[in-house]
Amino acid sequence: MDVEAAQAIGAGIACLGMGGAGIGLGHIFGNYLAGALRNPSAADSQFGRLIFGFAVTEALGIFSLLVALLLLFT
Repeated sequence: MDVEAAQAIGAGIACLGMGGAGIGLGHIFGNYLAGALRNPSAADSQFGRLIFGFAVTEALGIFSLLVALLLLFT
């Protein structure tokens, strides 16, 4: 197998983490919305946790992209 082909395959596998981050974001916001609709008075107190979960999940997606780019261009 050629080295360039192995780099491309590895970068493609690393990009699966970005899809996982997208699924995670949908899950986080969906659960927040469901909880906010059931108990609107508690929604404001949980908003900070929502933003923290969003930031951590998005950071994992960005790290996945970084690993894919490192595999491609090094």
